Amino acid sequence: MTRRLAVVAQKVGVSEATVSRVLNGKPGVSEATREAVLTALDVLGYERPTRLRGERARLVGLVLPELQNPIFPAFGEVVGGALAQQGLTALLCTSSAGGVSEAAYVDLLLQQQVSGAIFAGGLYTEADASHEHYTLLRTRKLPTVLVNAAVGGLAFPQVSCDDEVAVEQAFGHLRALGHRRIGLLLGPADHVPSRRKLASFRTASARAGGPAEPELVEHAMFSLESGQAAMLRLLDRDVTGVVCASDPLALGAIRAVRRRGMSVPRDVSVIGYDDSALMTCVDPALTTVRQPIEAMGRAAVDLLVHQIGGSRVGTAELLYEPELVVRASTAQVRSD
Repeated sequence: MTRRLAVVAQKVGVSEATVSRVLNGKPGVSEATREAVLTALDVLGYERPTRLRGERARLVGLVLPELQNPIFPAFGEVVGGALAQQGLTALLCTSSAGGVSEAAYVDLLLQQQVSGAIFAGGLYTEADASHEHYTLLRTRKLPTVLVNAAVGGLAFPQVSCDDEVAVEQAFGHLRALGHRRIGLLLGPADHVPSRRKLASFRTASARAGGPAEPELVEHAMFSLESGQAAMLRLLDRDVTGVVCASDPLALGAIRAVRRRGMSVPRDVSVIGYDDSALMTCVDPALTTVRQPIEAMGRAAVDLLVHQIGGSRVGTAELLYEPELVVRASTAQVRSD
């Protein structure tokens, strides 16, 4: 007990006596200090006293699918900062392959009596995945927000980047540069944002004068290696430009072009999606479609805070418009 008091006191920056007063429900402690002590207990993994277990912790679960794609740490930074301004602390949960599952994280968050949860790019984007843990969140009435397109029927507030507009912008840019054999490099076939991008690609192709050829569309996992393999198949079909569903996929596409002894953008133009960190530093600097993660992250926190405060929040999807950022990986199609 004495060690616990000392560790929590050091974490919060108060005396052990102050921590003891909070744990024993004694007066003489400000509400801000009381909340800071309880949050420190949760963060450090200490069990709350029985009389305090029914209260929600000032923690919010931030569940991300990975940290290798720079867009997710960047989003986490935005959300963490916005939560801190509301007196809440982000509890980062990264559900990578072979690690702790998303469902296990949900169980952990519920055990920790968190105030809410924000998911970005989770299993709710995959039509063929299990969604039972989201039903549990609904049953337990935990304030929850989903970021980017979800399968139907989950009934959570959603904040998304407009995938259809993203492809319209990228496709239109390549067409304006004279490209006619334009490929599309997507995530898995059951990935909802990729499905939206595919629908937009087909619409844009039809408007340009013909249906999108199935051979011009490839699906891959969201990694550089998978993007490279998929791009090699598209190069066999003579594409001169490609729209990718993430920046890592685009970097894989550039590697594939180089493996064929060709260059970007002289032989093939490549467009990414996200505008994640360092895309200005790769060679060539990547033309990409920027997700407005600052606005989206703050909107997600606002929706969550309203739920935590007891306000009724609608489940209609908030769509944010992306921005095409033109750099050096796209150019006029070769005429020879």
